[in-house]
Amino acid sequence: MIIGVPKEIKNNENRVGMTPSGVAEAVKQGHRVFIQHTAGINSGFPDEAYQAVGAHILPTIEDIYATAEMIVKVKEPIVTEYNLIRKGQLLFTYFHFASDRELTLAMLSNKSICLAYETVEEADHSLPLLIPMSEVAGRMSIQEGARFLEKPQGGKGILLGGVPGVKPAKVLILGGGVVGSNAAQIAAGMGADVTITDINLARLRYLSETLPKNVKTLYASELRIRKELPDVDLVVGSVLIPGDKAPHLITKEMLSMMQPGTVLVDVAIDQGGCFETSHPTTHSAPTYIVDGIVHYAVANIPGAVPYTSTLALTNATLPYVMALANKGWKKACKENPALALGLNIVEGKIVYKAVADVFGLKYEPVSL
Repeated sequence: MIIGVPKEIKNNENRVGMTPSGVAEAVKQGHRVFIQHTAGINSGFPDEAYQAVGAHILPTIEDIYATAEMIVKVKEPIVTEYNLIRKGQLLFTYFHFASDRELTLAMLSNKSICLAYETVEEADHSLPLLIPMSEVAGRMSIQEGARFLEKPQGGKGILLGGVPGVKPAKVLILGGGVVGSNAAQIAAGMGADVTITDINLARLRYLSETLPKNVKTLYASELRIRKELPDVDLVVGSVLIPGDKAPHLITKEMLSMMQPGTVLVDVAIDQGGCFETSHPTTHSAPTYIVDGIVHYAVANIPGAVPYTSTLALTNATLPYVMALANKGWKKACKENPALALGLNIVEGKIVYKAVADVFGLKYEPVSL
């Protein structure tokens, strides 16, 4: 298999799709790997590190797409990449199609094979390629939330953990999955007063038993969320429906219930966001204010810590990359039902039902 790793060109996206150790494994198994010049530099991996393990360096992104049978990257292709993708070319990356109609139509048009990290799903419903980035994003959501609670950043001017004689900040986390539980760990460790919500009682019991004692669990309903809002300082939105759009748990009307300077961190923005007033932002301009409420909705939060994120992501993706390279996508997906669920678009057909349903397009089950 000829594998290509382009340099990420999304705003402030510093991760890279493969590390030198991953490339070494691919080369050892007989594959050819082409890395775009400086693709790994922002994650701490210079071209020389890739060349030392047998990779070939190509100067441009156009060269990578023109050469490779399989593209391994981190974030979805952006507009300037659409016309570089060839019919039958396999793309293995995060796509988040349900929040981007233009991307969906472009990938249908070029008849590529789009295998999305975020919908690879094991029999127990775990999402092995989303988990490592959810861990990073969950932990960073508190780090960023604490920063934007500072007055110069537009926040209330509250220290997350408080000090002796002054109460800590109140943190509300919507969703008790991987993002939510990691956010709760960090917020609790910083001394905040934390409440985490979910609609799964078994999950709430687990969180209650395993998280620090300054984390309270709450069964999620609109009424209960509304009751929390008047005196909350930081809200983290982390609700996920695999492959589908996130539900809006806080509406525009509900913003008036919060005090000015309250911070909303929407980790679900990749899937459309779970606050009605959310729209994607970037690391260079991470926040905006609506009705006095600070919104942080960076669509690639882990991109700010690329060394940690790249290692965490590629630890998870490499076995799947090798299966696809060794067997081809059809055989690899036929032998691994979890990997097959990663298929979203195949040669002009939507093969993941949630994506088709969001846009009212035809769903056609994949034939392996």
